[in-house]
Order: sequence, then C-alpha cells, then structure tokens
Amino acid sequence: MGGGKETPRQKMIGMMYLVLTALLAMNVSKQILQGYLSVNESLEKTRDNLQTNNKLVTEAFRSTIEGNPGAKPYYARALEAQKELNEVYNYIGELRAEVVAHTEPTALENIKIADTLNLRRMEKMDDYDGPTHVLIGSEPKTPITGPHTASELKGKLNGVHDKLVAMLDKMQKTDGEHLLQQDYEGLKKKLASIKPVDSKRVEDGVEFNWEMDNFYHLPLAAVYTTLNKFQSDLKNVEAEMLQVLSGASGKLAIKFDHIVARVVAPSSYILAGSAYEADIFLAASSSKLGQGDMEIIMGVDSAAAATGSKGTGLVPLVNGEGKLSQGTGGQGEQTYKGVIKYKNPDGTFKYYPFGGTYMVAAPSVAVSADQMKVFYAGVVNPVSISAAGVSPTDLVISASGGGCKYISKGGGKFEFTFAGTGTCNISVAAKTKDGTKPQGPPIAFKVKPLPKPELRIGGKFAPQELKKGEISLISGLGAGANGFEFQANFIVQSWEVTGKAKGKLGQFAGNGNNLSSEAQNLLRTADINTKVYIDAKVKGPDGKINSVTCGIKVTK
Repeated sequence: MGGGKETPRQKMIGMMYLVLTALLAMNVSKQILQGYLSVNESLEKTRDNLQTNNKLVTEAFRSTIEGNPGAKPYYARALEAQKELNEVYNYIGELRAEVVAHTEPTALENIKIADTLNLRRMEKMDDYDGPTHVLIGSEPKTPITGPHTASELKGKLNGVHDKLVAMLDKMQKTDGEHLLQQDYEGLKKKLASIKPVDSKRVEDGVEFNWEMDNFYHLPLAAVYTTLNKFQSDLKNVEAEMLQVLSGASGKLAIKFDHIVARVVAPSSYILAGSAYEADIFLAASSSKLGQGDMEIIMGVDSAAAATGSKGTGLVPLVNGEGKLSQGTGGQGEQTYKGVIKYKNPDGTFKYYPFGGTYMVAAPSVAVSADQMKVFYAGVVNPVSISAAGVSPTDLVISASGGGCKYISKGGGKFEFTFAGTGTCNISVAAKTKDGTKPQGPPIAFKVKPLPKPELRIGGKFAPQELKKGEISLISGLGAGANGFEFQANFIVQSWEVTGKAKGKLGQFAGNGNNLSSEAQNLLRTADINTKVYIDAKVKGPDGKINSVTCGIKVTK
C-alpha cells in the first residue's frame, strides 16, 4: 500500500487489513474496559463499607464524651474534619454525574439520571472525547477552569488537604488537644495521599500535569473509576482521623500498672508514751516511666523547675518510683523539698511539689557496700565497716549466710565472696579491755546471683536492629551485664552466626570473641529487612557458662 498505482484487488486487500486492525484494537479495548469495571465495583464496595464503618465509629465516639470530658475537643475536631472531607466527597459525586450526563446518550443533559446509572449499563463507557471535553477541554496543557472541571477538583483536594493539616498544626499548639507525635506525623502523611501532585512525565514532548494524568484522553470507564477512587481515598482519610482522634484522650492518660501498699507517717521518731500515727493506702505508678518521662528534682520549687533548673540533683527511678538516698552528715531534724516534673505524652509538662522532714541520730554501727547495696555471688564484694567511737583496728566482725567468706584489707575495709545466694547477716563488735562488745544487732544483706549477660555488638547491648553500615563493621563480640555497674568480667567462649545474604542462608561458628572472615562477610552482605542471629557461650566471673542469643534486624 505504498507509492504507485494499485489494482482494485490490491485496494480491497488493503481495506481488509485496515478493518482487521480496527477489530483487533476494539477487542483489546473491551478487555481493558472489563478490567476497569471490576476495579470500579471493588472500589465502590470498599468506599461504601468505609462510609458505614465511619458512621459507627462516630456514634461510638460521641457516646464516650459524657464519661470522658477530655475527649470533647477531639470529637469536635473529628466533626470538623468530617465536614471538610464530606464537602469534597459530595462534590466528586456531582462531578461524576456531570461527566456521565455529557457522555452517555440516555443521560444527556439530565444529571439525576446520570447519577443513578451503573457503569456496566453505560453504552459509552469507551468514549474518550466526552470526559476529556468536560474535565480538561481542547488544550490539555492548559486545562479549562470553572465549575465541574478537573482544575476545580484539583483545587478542592488541595484545599481540604491544607485545611486539615492546618487544623492538626493548631491542635499541637492548643492545650487539651495535643496528639502523640507519631500520631500527628502519621495523620499528616495520610493526608498527603489526597494531595494532587503533577507527575511531570513527558510523552511526545508534552509534560503531563495532574489533570492530564487522571483524565486526559481516557475512556469514561477509566474516568468514572478514578473519581470513585478519589472518594474512597477521602473515606480512608476520614477513617484514619476518626481512629486517631477517638483514641487520643486515652493515649494521653498515665497507664498505672504498678500498685503497692504504702505507709506514710508524719514522723518515725516517737517519744515514749506518744501515739504512732500513719496513713496507709494503695499507691499506683507506671513502671514504664523513666528519666525524660518523669524527673524528681530535689531542692527546687515548681517555678524553678519550669525554667529548667535541676536543683541539687535528680532522684533515680525504679518501676516509676523515685528512690531517694542522700547523705546525712548533720544530726537532728532534716528537711527536704522538690518537684516531680511529669512529661505528658503530648510533650507538655506538669509539676507536682513535695517536701518532708526526718530525724538523723548518731549511728552505733555503719556497714556499707562500696559498690552496690546488695552482694553478688561469684565476685569480690568490697565492704567498708565502721562504728562510732571505735578504731577500725578494734573492729571484730562475723558473717553467715549465702556461703560467705571474707578477708580484712585493713582500715575497716573487707572483701566478701559468696558461694550461694540468700541473706548474709553481718555482726559487728568492738575490742575492749573487758573483751568484745556488740555494736548493735546483726545487719542483713541480700545475696543475689550475677545478672544474665548480654552480647555487646557494635557498641550496643543486644541491639534489636542495626543499620547496614553498622553491622558491616562488626568483627568481634563482647559481653556484659547491661546497666550493671559492678565490676564483672564476662568472656565470650564461642559463637555461631546465622543469617541470609543475597537470599541464601548462611551459618558459621567459631571460638573466642573474634568473628571469622566468613562470618564477617555474612554480616557485610546480609539482606536488608532480615534478621541475623548470633548465639554465643559466655563465661561469667563466677565460672558459669551462659547461653546468650541476639537477633538483629538489618535496616538501611
């Protein structure tokens, strides 16, 4: 069918080829359209399910307000977000009907009919021109503007995105409306899913904008499905905001999981004949509270703590409770004060002042562990012992329990070792010209086993995950007791490394604390988002062999 004069037979053959090509194109088009129909029906079902579920969540949210006043501002924000999202949702429904009305013969110029038509029953679902004419116009690089156009839809999606982001930003600056930082960032990320973005892809020298990406020269079936997809996205955002806002007030409450009985007495120093008085009650705290979540600051009031003052120091926390221990150089009545600085999950602080008094009397005997408040079996425990008015050289001690042994190092210093656990009672006496004189009742110490060791990998104790760059540098293993300040040497005896590298499972073993070149190579080439397991045998200072395992997730 090139140049030159063609015979009637050649012309007929050429026409047959054209007709065949057109028929093949129509067949592919119908297959593609069938795919749009299936996707559209799935989207409509998802959208309707979300709408029903959102209504139920909203009703449940409203019913909780009476019993939880703190939820009221979050409920108001949820209604505000729903109003903004529903306005755009309804607009998309109107826009969809407008496109159908100007494309489908049975619905031309009749919006009411257009809005009730099912996509499968439309005659013109393969029509390219009608949707493009209504939504974009004749020049795709400069889409038409005005009511019921792609440009107007883009503006409304941008508008609802910006309004809701501004609402979240305002909440973070308003007392009683804060969100957890991770929830705040998660909602902003979710909102980004409805914000129109130009792809800027280039075809035939033309750079595509958002309007062209979604509506230009696409059949009615594709445009119809895309508009339903936008509605489903809006319902998804609504569901996410309802979930976060309905749970926000509960997340910002302290979760009390540590309840103990407490006895608080105005004084522990009672004169004979006087009554002993005390308040007995249950005290609740959160075991997850640590420094940064809560600080107990000594020697300051609320105003000073609010300016960042650390006073005379911080009280250590154990199971969410402060454990105050301070020197008693002076004798007589002593007073103290301070502030509990509590950090709300939303980042704000509350301040609770406290104070008290106690009486200090001259001790008859002083026994203290130099490094810890307890003894540990299997290691040397340095101890200092003194008695008021008694020279260290005149001290006589005896101890029993926990399989204890001790030696004197002079000057009131002793070293205790234990073969078992339990309670060790230390008695102190003084040499006198009349013999030895007890200096008070025996003093009991708890004897505990050494804590279980953990592997120290890449400078961290039992890391749950390491970046690819960090794990690639590991050539050896260490071990120790995390947070255990007592001097104790733990030695890695042997190891075994198991993990996936380039999709293949590898396993290498060795002795000592240095990794073999094969094991190091496995760590360097370990697959991202997989776990590398390191099993080791660790010898403690008490001679016991401990089995230690660490699973490390490899991240980018």
